[in-house]
Amino acid sequence: MANIKSFKELGVWQKAHDLVLFIYKISQSFPEVERFGITSQLRRAAVSIAANIVEGFHRYTVHDSLHFYTIAQGSLEETRYHCLLAHDLGYIDNNNYQQLEDLITEVSKMLTAWIHSQRVSAQ
Repeated sequence: MANIKSFKELGVWQKAHDLVLFIYKISQSFPEVERFGITSQLRRAAVSIAANIVEGFHRYTVHDSLHFYTIAQGSLEETRYHCLLAHDLGYIDNNNYQQLEDLITEVSKMLTAWIHSQRVSAQ
């Protein structure tokens, strides 16, 4: 991590940010009645992934950083569920749902690898 000066350089943050942007785009077409329901929940969970990666990156100890990266993992799984629910309710079509699933899986793998690398570098 010594060479990385900004969270924007982290591949995992970049991919999580892509996920947030895609979710905002897709959720624009959700029914108005869901504005304070699933639309809000889905967006907040997705933003939490990227935001917790940023917060973890700017902590002074690996222990503190790992705490936020773990929260990001929880938010990622919450996002996965909200996407499934929105799909099952007919708000997300099959094509977009598959793209979301693929992106969520990619972020999950990257976040798991990032967490592992941080644990290893701390030892």
